[in-house]
Amino acid sequence: MSHHEGKRTAYDCVEFFVDIERRRAIDSPIPVFTSDNWDPFEEGLLNVYGFLETPSYCGIGRRPDPILVPYPNLKYAKVCKKREKGRIVEVIQQVVYGDIEEVMQLLGADSGGKINTSYIERLNLTIRNSLARFVRKSMNCSKILGRHTHALDFFQAWYNFVKPHKSLRLRIDQGRKKWIQRTPAMAEGMTDHIWSIKELMTFTIPIQ
Repeated sequence: MSHHEGKRTAYDCVEFFVDIERRRAIDSPIPVFTSDNWDPFEEGLLNVYGFLETPSYCGIGRRPDPILVPYPNLKYAKVCKKREKGRIVEVIQQVVYGDIEEVMQLLGADSGGKINTSYIERLNLTIRNSLARFVRKSMNCSKILGRHTHALDFFQAWYNFVKPHKSLRLRIDQGRKKWIQRTPAMAEGMTDHIWSIKELMTFTIPIQ
């Protein structure tokens, strides 16, 4: 859906969530966010999906300053891994924002009882297998940030419009044809066919 290249800071995290919010349709709900134990993630979410609220005044001392509070429909869960001598000894699951039962149900965690980051880790593996510049300790690393960003832009478009995903295919059983292959863009109703590289590279973006 979105990507951001930068440092692991709250500022970069805010820029990332601002881009997600820019892409989100007005009538669509705020996505359910999951992450590992990374504090800037929580801070970035609160800055984009929060509002200022002044706590009630009890009549003693000076009046309290406004504080940032999350929107009621913001849902965020994180997985904290405790390590000892390089080994994971404990995994703590925590729902930071939102109702615990609702978040667990939306994540499908009610069946297995776990919140995990396996989907994003699998996507990280796909990116490393698809883009040589993400392979560690190689000569193919990006030398210029702008080109690195463009490479990710192209991968994002290819991944969503050109590459069929096995998990998204539909069973039809029409003679020898058993399945209809689909891309994420087809599953979301953004297109009705699998794009070619030529179609992707020559597509004219409508003026907004």
